[in-house]
Amino acid sequence: MQENRTYFLLFHTIHDVLKAEKALKRHGFNFELVPVPRNLSSDCGSCIKLKDRIEDVTPYIEDIELDRCFVFDGKEYKEVKLKADS
Repeated sequence: MQENRTYFLLFHTIHDVLKAEKALKRHGFNFELVPVPRNLSSDCGSCIKLKDRIEDVTPYIEDIELDRCFVFDGKEYKEVKLKADS
């Protein structure tokens, strides 16, 4: 089953964005480094746009401080809580 969702991972700093990019690239995930969408705000101007399932990616970035995560279904952004909030 193909999900038609795009995830946006927002971080506090560009350092964390680049650290996540390196981790995701190392494990072969489908993502882009993009400016933070206007509808969302962040301390950092860049974020990661992800086409893969967020559940598959989370273990590889859990040591990086994530600001927030949003899913975009083509119409609106919804914030997603990840398990790392424990």
